Amino acid sequence: MAILGNLISRSLRIRKKFTFKLGTPRQYQLQVLHRLLAKAKDTQFGQHYNFQEILDSPSVIARYKATVPVHNYNKMHGEWWYKALEGQANVSWPEKIKYFALSSGTSESASKHIPVTRDMLKTVKKVGIKQLYSMANFDVPPKSFTKGILMLGGTTALYEKGDYYEGDMSGIQAKNIPRWFRRFYKPGGNISRKPDWEQRIKLIVRKAPQWDVGTVCGVPAWVQIVLAEIIKYHGVKDIHEIWPNLAVYIHGGVSFEPYRDSFKKLLGKPINFIETYMASEGSFGFQARPGVRGIKLVLNAGIFFEFIPFNEENFDAEGEVKPNPKSYMIHEVVEDVEYAVMLSTCAGAWRYLIGDVVKFTSVKEHEIVIVGRTKQFLSLCGEHMSIDNMNTAIDMVQKKLGITVTEFTVAGFSYENLFAHRWYIGTNDVNVDSKRVREIIDQALCEVNDDYAVERTAALKEVFVEILPHDAFIEYLRGKGKEGAMNKFPRVMKGEKLKDWEKFLGVKSV
Repeated sequence: MAILGNLISRSLRIRKKFTFKLGTPRQYQLQVLHRLLAKAKDTQFGQHYNFQEILDSPSVIARYKATVPVHNYNKMHGEWWYKALEGQANVSWPEKIKYFALSSGTSESASKHIPVTRDMLKTVKKVGIKQLYSMANFDVPPKSFTKGILMLGGTTALYEKGDYYEGDMSGIQAKNIPRWFRRFYKPGGNISRKPDWEQRIKLIVRKAPQWDVGTVCGVPAWVQIVLAEIIKYHGVKDIHEIWPNLAVYIHGGVSFEPYRDSFKKLLGKPINFIETYMASEGSFGFQARPGVRGIKLVLNAGIFFEFIPFNEENFDAEGEVKPNPKSYMIHEVVEDVEYAVMLSTCAGAWRYLIGDVVKFTSVKEHEIVIVGRTKQFLSLCGEHMSIDNMNTAIDMVQKKLGITVTEFTVAGFSYENLFAHRWYIGTNDVNVDSKRVREIIDQALCEVNDDYAVERTAALKEVFVEILPHDAFIEYLRGKGKEGAMNKFPRVMKGEKLKDWEKFLGVKSV
């Protein structure tokens, strides 16, 4: 096995030395769009919007944008995807859909059904192989390539619904993983199929010493919980006493920055932290360069990207896109501008707003950071506070107070004829001074967000902080049937969700 690890590591480094002829980002994306339109032209969607006419146009991009409207999930599902759920073939992609991924439902719908096609599964594998090649850029010990890969996702159990299966995207991927990968895959099929998250965790914790894990994958909040439980149960100082060969943590879904320092406390030695960009709609990119904050988008793997400036010209106060927004291709974007991501994919999503807001850290390398969600931001009076701003403030709280913040969410509301924010912060550290936390948050936001600083002298009258035990967040998710690795606590609470959260806390405080 050691020889195999050295061979894999060496082959990756040899491949890195070769120069491959590359197209430009624009060429890659034009080719992807042409292939998508050509393959879907005879579907119901393709005929409705006359894809053949778009393909015959001298300006395919302009005609495509002028012909096909912007879709969110509700529009795409309400007009098209519901037909696929009913068993119709060739609705928005030329096949009968066999799998539907159930999203965690943090935004528009509590039970989104996202089509997963054969072409999309091939694309996910292609992006995974590209990420493997990129591992040559990181300081990964050769032997790590022969060790187990612990994937902490949702249950891999799929539910048969007549003509199709539904379940977590991780389950759909697990059902389609290559045979050769199964020897590395942990916690293995028997445990990962358990539908109950707590039961899966108990089994993982108990069996952890039986595995030689080199890589861990999953959402930071839940991975942190699992590693801490393993350490506690087996009475060791850090996770490397259980898994001495752990060298890589692949994360995604939320910003890792608020978790970085507390995560390191669980380790016995440094490891590589590598970010990926995946969703139920597909696999979009990964961190390709060590020490660089940025996810490299994969431009030649079945996804056509458009970017809509996330501003008042294109979006309303609730984060809903306005009619006919201006969108840009990959070669037209600029750095440090917030863009909402719009996709056309080989799973039959067309000009589909995924809900993420990103900034380009490097246009040349087409690298992005995720800074928020279109529906998860606060701008009651023009403060324009993004999730990226919130993460920065929480990171500062942890560094200055030496505490671990496991979860948080923020709400905005009317207050004394003006406005206020309330931060709900989850931590198991005792005697945390909420007034000091408030001061640090307020100061950090004033430093990173000029609009916030201005409004703190005007309409944003007050900032409140409520310190909660970590279990409050877990119990709330559990009560909604959303406990587990694929579910993320919303960073911003608004509307009915805020009322529900406040009601929950009121019940808990009695």
